[in-house]
Amino acid sequence: MTICFATNNTNKVKEIQALLGSSVNLLGLADIGCAEELAEDQDTLEGNSLQKASYVFEKYHVACFADDTGLEVEALAGAPGVYSARYAGPQRNAGDNMNLVLKNLMGKDNRKAQFRTVITLVTAQGIHPFEGVLKGSITDNKKGTQGFGYDPIFLPNGFNQTLAELDLAEKNKISHRALALQKLVLFLKQHE
Repeated sequence: MTICFATNNTNKVKEIQALLGSSVNLLGLADIGCAEELAEDQDTLEGNSLQKASYVFEKYHVACFADDTGLEVEALAGAPGVYSARYAGPQRNAGDNMNLVLKNLMGKDNRKAQFRTVITLVTAQGIHPFEGVLKGSITDNKKGTQGFGYDPIFLPNGFNQTLAELDLAEKNKISHRALALQKLVLFLKQHE
């Protein structure tokens, strides 16, 4: 079985290929000759992941999965959500995004938040969505240098370190992306 992961990150492709084993041949966008930027202009994580996977499936005729991830803060009515990457503007700067979340939470007691990843697999047999959620809270300030995005201000439930303070192996065991990916891998193994 050959499947494309809608990414240009070869390290992500290798990482997921290792989880899938030899029964699945995993390709990245470059492997199928897709050089264009994939649109992400939907108003939900589900919409963006479906948009990317469907585009690749329809144009390149290969089963494809794509993901989208957002930070959802309860006191901010679920924001930044689908706009997580560009919350503070089109420059997509992680520092600016974190600063805006912290500013918008000033004076608020409720700091509950969650990271949510949606992976959508599009095949000739249909559309298959998978979700992973990591619950936690937003800290008062940034801590740690590992990871990316909002990791320095996100404290997972049951931990006393932010995602940016955890080592990569520990983060990958609990992350929203890893949880969604585990569901995808299980599905693919059941449908070989």
